[in-house]
Amino acid sequence: MADGADSSGAAATKTVVLGRILGVYGVRGWLKVFSETNPLENIFSYAPWLIDGVEREVVAWRRHGKGLVAQLEGYDDRDQARALSGKTIAVRRDQLPPPSADELYWVDLQGLRVETREGVPLGQVTHLIETGSNDVMVVRGERERLVPFVWGQFVLDVDFDTGRVLVDWDPEF
Repeated sequence: MADGADSSGAAATKTVVLGRILGVYGVRGWLKVFSETNPLENIFSYAPWLIDGVEREVVAWRRHGKGLVAQLEGYDDRDQARALSGKTIAVRRDQLPPPSADELYWVDLQGLRVETREGVPLGQVTHLIETGSNDVMVVRGERERLVPFVWGQFVLDVDFDTGRVLVDWDPEF
């Protein structure tokens, strides 16, 4: 799924970034949409979208070439739609289906404490990076560490109840 998250305030709801608005399409308020979901069309399975923290309903969408275009409620002309260019498309975390037993959402890892198997605290997960070979946790404590998210090799356990990720990682690295 997507890796981004945005939260603010004491009782903020976690959000997950699913894509962004690339620009306008045509003169009737349609938008070019970049989707980080797989398949691309899945972005339209989640409603409403949050754009700048405001809920927006998709009233129509379709494939266009290799991409997607959509029209949002209340955006009926090119000038109105242009104001959304470059904005991220997010949804509330609770809009996503629960992960299966062998899955997790990156956003759920953010903020968890990271400790070595010896109990040495390394910091907290701030975000994850997708690389060609494996995902990488960015852990910030007294300094920043990049820990490959490889089950069994570097990541030994993720315990959401205690808010901890247990890793096999040299604290000096």
